[in-house]
Amino acid sequence: MVKLKVTTVGSSAGVVLPKEVMSRLKVEKGDHLYLTEAPDGYRITPYDPDFEQQMDLARRVMRERRNALRELAK
Repeated sequence: MVKLKVTTVGSSAGVVLPKEVMSRLKVEKGDHLYLTEAPDGYRITPYDPDFEQQMDLARRVMRERRNALRELAK
């Protein structure tokens, strides 16, 4: 468990992520993070859940239409 403190950032509020957390998330200063609601609270992730859903759909279509895509690639 990592305890974070809410602090003032300009006229807004924010939290400071320790270096270890940023390293595990594989993010750097300036990257975007996504806060999503989870059954047990909230989740912070560097992955856009909407984009992931679109990619899952694209992977399924590519798998189902593999032969047609091969022909188009020729």
